[in-house]
Amino acid sequence: MSEGLVKIFIVALALALDVFAVSIGVGIRGIRNRRKIQVGIAFACAEVGMTLLGAGLGALAGRLIGGVAGYLGFIALFGVGVYMMRESLTELSETSRLDLSRGHGLLIASFAISLDSLGIGFSILYIGVPMPLSLVIIAITNIASTTLGLTLGRWLGRYAERYAALLGGLLLAATGVVFAILKALHRG
Repeated sequence: MSEGLVKIFIVALALALDVFAVSIGVGIRGIRNRRKIQVGIAFACAEVGMTLLGAGLGALAGRLIGGVAGYLGFIALFGVGVYMMRESLTELSETSRLDLSRGHGLLIASFAISLDSLGIGFSILYIGVPMPLSLVIIAITNIASTTLGLTLGRWLGRYAERYAALLGGLLLAATGVVFAILKALHRG
């Protein structure tokens, strides 16, 4: 299980970097501490919810296609990582009229950042860590990274926002490849 814990911490870190990047973007405007906690909880709930949905889809795929489902999950993980890297390299809009820290803006931001968790959920069943523990680790990591990103947003600006998302995508893509290799070698 300790090998599985390392894997889930890597996945949680990759998700957290993506959330951190979005949080920096939201934090550039500056928001109150209470709002930071609300945004952190919203982002974490979205990540955990999409992870659960992905896990459900992964379990269904596992029943339908057996052991190949684990590889498909790791391919999805790789694909999500590549997508995150590609998105981080596209031009960021200068300003956004939509407030991502409340209301519809927060809902849209939460959904957008949690889409990668769908792919994570698909592969999380094959990491070897009990689902409740995985979800707690992902939630805590996301709340912490959101709060940190919002707090540092004004200081770090758009440079850190772009490269945190790139690093998160790179980490997810590499994780997908490494996990697939470990599964092929019957090591994880």
